[in-house]
Amino acid sequence: MCGIVGYIGEREAQNILVAELKRLEYRGYDSAGIVTLSGSATPTLLRTKGKVAALEELVGQHKTSDTVGIGHTRWATHGEPSKRNAHPHHVGEIYLVHNGIIENYQDLKTMLSGHEYEFKSDTDSEVLAALIDYLRRDSPDLLTAVTGALKMVVGAYGIAVLDTTNPEEIIVARQGSPLIIGVGDGETYIASDASALVGYTNQVVYLHDGEIGRCTRHGLELQTIESRKLDVKIEMLDMDMQAIQKQGFDHFLAKEIYEQPTSLTSTLAGRVLPDQKYARLGGLNMSDDELRHVKHIIIVGCGTAYFAGVQASYFIEQLTDDVTISVEIASELRYRAFNVPEHSVAMIVSQSGETADTLACLNELKRRGVKCLGVVNAVGSTIARAVDGGVYLHVGAEISVASTKAFTSQVAALTIFGIMLANAKGTNPQFIDEFVQELAILPSEVQKVLDKQGAEIPSIARAYADYNHALYIGRDTLYPIAMEGALKLKEVSYIHAEAYAAGELKHGPIALIDDRFFEVCYIQDNWLYEKSQSNLIEMNTRGAHAIVITDTTKKVPGETVIRVSTKLTHLTPLLFNVVSQLLAYHVAVRRGHDVDQPRNLAKSVTVE
Repeated sequence: MCGIVGYIGEREAQNILVAELKRLEYRGYDSAGIVTLSGSATPTLLRTKGKVAALEELVGQHKTSDTVGIGHTRWATHGEPSKRNAHPHHVGEIYLVHNGIIENYQDLKTMLSGHEYEFKSDTDSEVLAALIDYLRRDSPDLLTAVTGALKMVVGAYGIAVLDTTNPEEIIVARQGSPLIIGVGDGETYIASDASALVGYTNQVVYLHDGEIGRCTRHGLELQTIESRKLDVKIEMLDMDMQAIQKQGFDHFLAKEIYEQPTSLTSTLAGRVLPDQKYARLGGLNMSDDELRHVKHIIIVGCGTAYFAGVQASYFIEQLTDDVTISVEIASELRYRAFNVPEHSVAMIVSQSGETADTLACLNELKRRGVKCLGVVNAVGSTIARAVDGGVYLHVGAEISVASTKAFTSQVAALTIFGIMLANAKGTNPQFIDEFVQELAILPSEVQKVLDKQGAEIPSIARAYADYNHALYIGRDTLYPIAMEGALKLKEVSYIHAEAYAAGELKHGPIALIDDRFFEVCYIQDNWLYEKSQSNLIEMNTRGAHAIVITDTTKKVPGETVIRVSTKLTHLTPLLFNVVSQLLAYHVAVRRGHDVDQPRNLAKSVTVE
């Protein structure tokens, strides 16, 4: 949630800040703003409701040569999207941008109101700015005031703070919200996400929770909130410009859907060994003996990551005989009085590696002594650093808010973990070989779907784009695909979509079917084919407008039948999911929506 940027150096700050905010807009696009200054000149504060494009237009009308500044693109939590609630917030000589939630802001606001502070916005962030200003009155420098303020707040934050009396520094801090510092030659950058720094510097410092930094033209000084000095560890940023550009596609969502053969290849490279009938994940820090003793797997995620966990759990169950699996929604698990079976291992799944609920579950599981393994895409992210072991997906930057390529690779990586378990335990060697062989050809099979169904789907989407309701159904390994498919449609098209296990139709959902609905029915030509077809016939009897996604060559009684030709068996659901992604994308485009930045959503959910 929310994107933070900052710059101090010799170049014009406005241009850099706006360019960085454009790259971070997927984190929130309710409002945007920057403040810049230079020397003793009056700061230039520019804020606007809406997207960064509106801010860019405003900057064009108020150009400066200022060389220091901070900026923000907002996903609203406290206070409606508006100019007055936009960041940066300004109190006295203090300017602040904030990502997170200050939980005790009402108490602090009451205290500060007693000291004649009047608040102009509805945000918790302005209260933090006022608190820093209040403490600054008696503090020798800004760093001391910020440190004192953060000791008084409860909640999550990533912040960048300017004091107009000293324009030669920017103070940054984090607790639960990501911040990255880019170190250049005579200049320093600040960002919530590494993508904002690409092309400016490849030397970065990842802030950890409880750390506070002083940014100057000469780099970064770092300390804890208890004022203990820390060494600055500079790491190399492995990301290029191509990863954050559309490369000829109309939308990042389309680009990322079509990148899946390449992203899968990157995920599987060096990990799937078909000649050896084996697959492995380096970085788990688990021996074969430890794997043999695993009796229970807890998979934790939110949204698409959760559905990836559900999908993979079906595959892992096929591979292992003595392992139970629970797949948990992180936002629920963290507040439950849950039990952890003996010999458990946790798989923590997150594209961004910053999801607040997932991170909270990770911390609780570690507190209970559970070995936690990460399945993460974002290198250097908080979850990636906090787990006991884990793997990076290597799918590249995902700019579109709706996750696509990460889902496919998350399922693949989790399935490899299942193969490792089965191999260590000596179970189901035939299934191990079959899954390994299918993983090896999965990228090329996805490419076939993109080539064939990518050409078919636009006309199909046109026929269903005017519906406002949809029902997705699937059995067995296709049920998670139904859930993820419905989610994608909801996210980008704003069509109300429900997903159900097909066998549950008669237990309530079939009552929904009327002319206002279309249905997406997944049918695989396997031992459940007849049962799945029976569900389809039940819907047809009641006037269904069914889109059937299937791998069969048999006659299927659907209004629209999308046939996927594949060599896969076990992993066929992943191909059906690609079709679902294409369908959601083209329906949303047909309805005229912003598919990369859907309303009310943000890419990285760093608040509860």
